[in-house]
Amino acid sequence: MFGPESTGKTTLSKQLARYYNSVWVPEYAREYLQNKWNNERKTCEPKDLLPIAIGQMNIENHLAQKTDTVLICDTDLLETKVYSEAYYSGTCDPLIEKYALENTYDLYFLTYIDTPWEADDLRDKPHERERMFKAFEEALKTSKKPYVLLKGSLKERLDEATKHIDLLLKNKK
Repeated sequence: MFGPESTGKTTLSKQLARYYNSVWVPEYAREYLQNKWNNERKTCEPKDLLPIAIGQMNIENHLAQKTDTVLICDTDLLETKVYSEAYYSGTCDPLIEKYALENTYDLYFLTYIDTPWEADDLRDKPHERERMFKAFEEALKTSKKPYVLLKGSLKERLDEATKHIDLLLKNKK
């Protein structure tokens, strides 16, 4: 999954993992930053990005060993790169950028901004959804990542995603 905050990535990740009787990789940044907020009442700072990236890859690599079908990732390092650039004057730690561009996935699902905004302690850009969506789509295009745009209801998104995953699985046999 790939896209701006509050576009249904977690919900869809859970549903796809259930559909394929597999596992899904949660967004490590949510747990990390929620703990930071709860303990310090601070939001994300540039110094948090490398630990977040390392944590994301650790959990992804661990959970990848627990499935032999499909691994659904709620996020990835490219998403961390996009947020870093959006929040910190266009900059990204070179190590995060390197691995964000080198990591390969069979397919990205870019989630559109046609879902209702749901506020929480960590979400902070309800009026910048279109700008953020464009940044995410541009990152996929620039890095030449294969992606499918998911729009519509949760059922429409799930149907579209499973259609593409089924095709990938069929072609891997």
